[in-house]
Amino acid sequence: MKMLLRGVLPRRTVRMRLTALYGAMFVVSGVVLLAITSGVVASSSQVSAGPAQQSVTAPLEQDQIRIHQLQDRLANAESQLHSGVSHGLLVGSAIALGVMTVVSLALGWLVAGRVLRPLRRMTAATQRISADSLHERLAVTGPEDELKDLADTIDGLLARLEAAFAAQRRFVANASHELRTPLTIMRASVDVAVAKPGPVPAQTIALADRLRGELDRVDGLLDGFLALARAQHGDLPGQAALSLEYLTAAALAVRADAIAARRLTVHHTTGREGTWVTGSQALVCRMVDNVLDNAIGHNRDGGWISVRTETDGHLARLVVETGGDVLDQEQVSQLAQPFRRLAADRTGSDHGSGLGLSIVEAIAAAHSGTLDLRARAEGGLRVSIALPLAPAARLAGAGSPG
Repeated sequence: MKMLLRGVLPRRTVRMRLTALYGAMFVVSGVVLLAITSGVVASSSQVSAGPAQQSVTAPLEQDQIRIHQLQDRLANAESQLHSGVSHGLLVGSAIALGVMTVVSLALGWLVAGRVLRPLRRMTAATQRISADSLHERLAVTGPEDELKDLADTIDGLLARLEAAFAAQRRFVANASHELRTPLTIMRASVDVAVAKPGPVPAQTIALADRLRGELDRVDGLLDGFLALARAQHGDLPGQAALSLEYLTAAALAVRADAIAARRLTVHHTTGREGTWVTGSQALVCRMVDNVLDNAIGHNRDGGWISVRTETDGHLARLVVETGGDVLDQEQVSQLAQPFRRLAADRTGSDHGSGLGLSIVEAIAAAHSGTLDLRARAEGGLRVSIALPLAPAARLAGAGSPG
């Protein structure tokens, strides 16, 4: 009920509340003024009517009686005239109060708008500032009042955020070199140990193979961390127009051996129109690769994968579905969080770092898109990615016959 009323009634802004406060204060003061005026008028009526209440107690002559009668009539006429004037004064004052109430509301609305204008400018500037423009400041000028203090506080907060984002970007830039160097040294050491002359024990070879696998896994995990950090920070290198159809077909061709090894059946369908998007080629390719790797790795041997690219209004969609057991939607909704996985009995495998769909969601969000994860009623998972169509694709779609 509250949500319904909130959607019907206008939003109670600070400007509306200030206007109502100004109007209420004026009405209260006007009512008090009218009450004081009516009290003064009533007391003056009683004072003026007092002499007319005198009665003649002693017998008077005929002419004296007539004089008193004329005095009574004059007092009654004066009282009626005074009462009429008082009533007219009160009615006129009430009308004036109503007119001035409307005027005060209009003036209150204008004054409140003038007072809140710096706040509106600060709000618009704050909404405009994003992670890519943290160097901007509100830079409000004017007297040293509460609004200036608020603007300076927001500028200080932006400065601290800029420093924090810069530190994180420097970490992302340096982590690849600093962390991959020891991995390379360890991999080279393993290769040298195995390549020594003379017979190498079988246990050493098995250990070396296992170490290479673990090093590859750590290397992949590091690469996933870096891709996730770049996407979350909006670092989009190599902006270009990209076709989701082509990227999906190329990714499926690269994974043909992995698909054949698990005896998976792939159904790849495309829409009538090209699904062109604008974005970073490296990140969008990584997004498509992760979705397909997730569909292949978390699947049953002999299962199936449905891959579909289509357009929906101003959006390009990549939809990947897989079969399997019936899943819990609440758990599926959390798969985009880092290191979240479903139960191991879904696939019988624990491959993957748990970052795949997290990277997909971060890359989609960096390109103003969305990721939607749904548990299929028949069993399995549906992954849908929506990205804005490239401007040229929108024009082509609008000009194509319906």
